[in-house]
Amino acid sequence: MILKQLPLDIKKIFDAYDKDLIKVEENLKTLFESNIYLIPLIGKYLIESGGKRMRPLFLLVSARLANYNGEAHIPLASVIESIHTASLLHDDIVDGADLRRGRPTAHSLWGNQVVILVGDFLYSNALKKTVANGGIQIVEAVANAVNAMTEGELLQLAKSGDVSITEEEYLKIISAKTGVLISAACRVGGLLGGLAPREVEAMARFGYKAGITFQMADDLLDYMADSGGFGKELGKDLEEGKITLPLIYLLRDARNGEREEIQEIVEKGPSEEGLGRVLDLFTKHDVLRKAFDRARALSEEAKAELAAFPDSQEKQELLALADYALQRGH
Repeated sequence: MILKQLPLDIKKIFDAYDKDLIKVEENLKTLFESNIYLIPLIGKYLIESGGKRMRPLFLLVSARLANYNGEAHIPLASVIESIHTASLLHDDIVDGADLRRGRPTAHSLWGNQVVILVGDFLYSNALKKTVANGGIQIVEAVANAVNAMTEGELLQLAKSGDVSITEEEYLKIISAKTGVLISAACRVGGLLGGLAPREVEAMARFGYKAGITFQMADDLLDYMADSGGFGKELGKDLEEGKITLPLIYLLRDARNGEREEIQEIVEKGPSEEGLGRVLDLFTKHDVLRKAFDRARALSEEAKAELAAFPDSQEKQELLALADYALQRGH
């Protein structure tokens, strides 16, 4: 796992759950078990590629907050991570990405057809493991997340390069891309602990808003000079035709022919000159601050969802995770 860039308080949370996260990692490997050698081979490559395992951590902390004492949180946390992994496999193909976390993407090594099928295998295996370890409400939570993520990817594809995209449409995309899975992780944690329905819903809303904040901050990083520390390539979203919140705000605030200029940059495709012009306009219209303020407001909404829970170490850990989601874009 990649921990060296994490703030100290977040690293402490990872350290506190280290034993469980190691078990999650081992369980994740079982989701790639198959007699078809390519599946475990690609699985080994993906697992060794790293990742901070933020989504499983949300589930582990939520389960502990709900006073869960069983063992099902481990395989279910691995399910959450495997769904995330499967979505990345498909995303990279759709985006035509050659690198992820500095390593060649799976499809660039094994081809689109193989990797699409491995992603499908991973989704189906994840749902099988969910059925084996959770009741109907947990199965429903995971299945709904997978369904929404697929819809979100289709909407993002439909809106690629569309400068008329609204903030509402953007929020739909990122809620499906990141919000619904982190929401499902928190919901599953609450369900495992047998919390009251209103408490489970509060935890799910917390995860949903924290997840959206996380994606907003990630989209901000795409236009920040120091984004390399997080494995981000400057201007990658613009290169892929993704119109994210900073660009939406710039298009809204642009004047005197600037909007047409931005539209031309998007339509022509990426160039160093075009990216430089967009970054200059971001500075002129204070766009990154405005986008960060929107993310910060959503982060505060997320944390407010936990107000009904008594103070505890686990509650503070969830609040810290929500803060970290925001700090990425600060």
